Amino acid sequence: MSRVNPTPAERKFEEGRLMQVLVAPIVSEKATGVAEKTNAVTFKVLQDATKPEIKAAVELMFKVEVKGVSVVNIKGKTKRFGRSVGRRDHLRKAYVTLKEGQELNLSGEAA
Repeated sequence: MSRVNPTPAERKFEEGRLMQVLVAPIVSEKATGVAEKTNAVTFKVLQDATKPEIKAAVELMFKVEVKGVSVVNIKGKTKRFGRSVGRRDHLRKAYVTLKEGQELNLSGEAA
């Protein structure tokens, strides 16, 4: 009987897709506090990105070892612009926890 989902060792991703998964790093007070406490880096990612894709993308782009990935979906706020009502875009955040001894400088270098 074959497996429906491949094991992590068997899983392969397209490099072009991995380069698009990470949209931008999030630099804020909350993200900095999380980074100091838990050795985690926060990224804005594509809406349809999966945890294994995010992990593979970070390891490929920054040459670090990832311990785990947590993902948060944030609904866009409804805002008024004069008489019209608009909505900000939905956001998907990924908290990427690095293994002990790993460090990530957002300039793209591993220390």
